[in-house]
Amino acid sequence: MTEKIVGLPPEVTKEAKVLILGSMPSALSLGYQEYYGNPRNHFWKIIYGLFGEDIPNSYEEKIGFVKQRGIALWDTIGTCYREGSLDSSIKGEEPNDIPSLLKEYLSIQLIACNGTKSFQTLTKYFSPVMLSNVSVIKLPSSSPIPGRFNKTYKEKLEIWKQILQYL
Repeated sequence: MTEKIVGLPPEVTKEAKVLILGSMPSALSLGYQEYYGNPRNHFWKIIYGLFGEDIPNSYEEKIGFVKQRGIALWDTIGTCYREGSLDSSIKGEEPNDIPSLLKEYLSIQLIACNGTKSFQTLTKYFSPVMLSNVSVIKLPSSSPIPGRFNKTYKEKLEIWKQILQYL
């Protein structure tokens, strides 16, 4: 039996307008204790691309950047069992308490799910009413793992631009 994996705490401020939810951080990200710590993941490239900015090297600067722009980060899954880092390997997931976060951070207007697993988990465990009637969208995953529906960085960036209307 694999060991239970515990995700990261939310990165959020009282001014947050958009909550970006991943599924569960990769093994590498958990090792670093950083959201999107795998340098191959397109997340930071997408986020900085939305604002036409260069990506800094330090994680603290990246977190400060998203917070200053009204973006919060968390995951739909709080704990699970998983061999490796693939979403398809996740078993026995327990969701994070997204409704409580929304009650505490009333400025959040949009939940942007980073990929299908995040969206499926969110809608499996929480009804729209439980999510305080906040808008929910599914974005293409920032994961670099090739898949049937994986898009290029430029295609992802175009689709991710819809979060800007909430910021």
